[in-house]
Amino acid sequence: MNTDTREQPIPLLGFAAWSGAGKTTLLTRLLPVLRARGLEVAMIKHAHHDFDVDKPGKDSYELRQAGAGQVLVASSRRFALMVENPPGEETDPSLPELIGRIDPRRADLILVEGFKREPIPKIEIHRPALGKPLLCTGDPHIVAVATDRPDAIPGGMRTLPLDDIGLIAAFIGEYLDLRGPQRET
Repeated sequence: MNTDTREQPIPLLGFAAWSGAGKTTLLTRLLPVLRARGLEVAMIKHAHHDFDVDKPGKDSYELRQAGAGQVLVASSRRFALMVENPPGEETDPSLPELIGRIDPRRADLILVEGFKREPIPKIEIHRPALGKPLLCTGDPHIVAVATDRPDAIPGGMRTLPLDDIGLIAAFIGEYLDLRGPQRET
């Protein structure tokens, strides 16, 4: 856990791609590697559709359905806060608002999945076989492209082999100048 009390923001890096490119797959392989390097990683994931983290029949679900606008469920292992947006006010929260909800004492790095149009540094995941255009050609915030076909990426753009998780983790560490957690001794 990060116990550094510095005032600087938590390093932030996005992962952007068209649907089906493998953002979540890459991140589920990358997270254990970053954790093994001693980093506490927070994730923010954008969903384009209605979703629910709670299940019908559970007390928290029933309380929310009964009208509680916020339900905080907590145990010794985890806690989760579910917040209902009032009818007519269903707008996507902004990325800065979501970042503000991350506990800085518990994160050395924030990774963002989705939010591909946000002006934050991002790694694009590109698979030419999907037939989708590159995002990096129109987004100056893309700092590298992880791909299974480096020859399909314009010259001058940093490419990363999509299947080399260690190299992607090393790039993130170098790009964000991560030296591991700043812990009190």
